[in-house]
Amino acid sequence: MTVPFKTDRIHHVAYRCKDAKETVEWYARVLGFTYTTAFAEDHVPSTGEYDPYMHIFLECGGGNVLAFFELPNQPEMGRDEKTPAWVQHLAFKVADFDTLKAAKAHIEALGIDVIGPTYHGIFRSIYFFDPNGHRLELACDIGTQEQYAELKRVAPMMLDDWSKTKTAPRHAEWLHKEPIEASE
Repeated sequence: MTVPFKTDRIHHVAYRCKDAKETVEWYARVLGFTYTTAFAEDHVPSTGEYDPYMHIFLECGGGNVLAFFELPNQPEMGRDEKTPAWVQHLAFKVADFDTLKAAKAHIEALGIDVIGPTYHGIFRSIYFFDPNGHRLELACDIGTQEQYAELKRVAPMMLDDWSKTKTAPRHAEWLHKEPIEASE
């Protein structure tokens, strides 16, 4: 099937926050994001319904934008309790493993619990939560061109096997077998 258009990149990704000001300050202090824009309305432009909100936008590098909505008239925010906390997350790329380790030290020095670095075969990452309960990941690529090519080659087979069996296919089980030199 041919699609009559092509997207360039993600324009922004939006999540809910508990407090817009606290969220802006946290992302600036912890991740160095730049607060760029805010929209505030009493009525939702797309639906016309009354629901006052503050919509904030944060530049997070490479033209990528993370946005949040504070919704004071809505019930207190929660999360999908049927989905494990580790599933829904935002992942941001960092330059290399040294940068990842420096980020972990910085974030922990701010009193934030960090998991990792975790080895994923073609990247390493750390995990932590923002003040709204959103899980965040910082990741650095460590894979080789051959590894990426192999993953692309086996991806259709893995999806087909998963679709039929709902058990983890073993085509890329090498991804989580950490070599001795990679562990730190």
